Amino acid sequence: MQYNNKKYFISALGNLIKIHREKLNKNIYQISAETSIPRSTWRDIELALRNDVNLTNFCKIAEGLDIPCHELLKELMEKLGEDFSFTGLKN
Repeated sequence: MQYNNKKYFISALGNLIKIHREKLNKNIYQISAETSIPRSTWRDIELALRNDVNLTNFCKIAEGLDIPCHELLKELMEKLGEDFSFTGLKN
């Protein structure tokens, strides 16, 4: 299944991040202070208003959520499904 790939990716990531943040009973103000990621960045990612997330911020976010970076990526890719592709090259 093809999606508006980048938007779908960011939306899925934002949803996943919000779920994990809320499980920790932390608001955006708290977690942004802990991770040195601006509140606006957290908010924009959670609401899928960002066009992209760089690897450094992705890993900082994972650390702030007490999840290893590779585990957050694995969970995200499972959520996206095995047919997900940015390029359309995946069978």
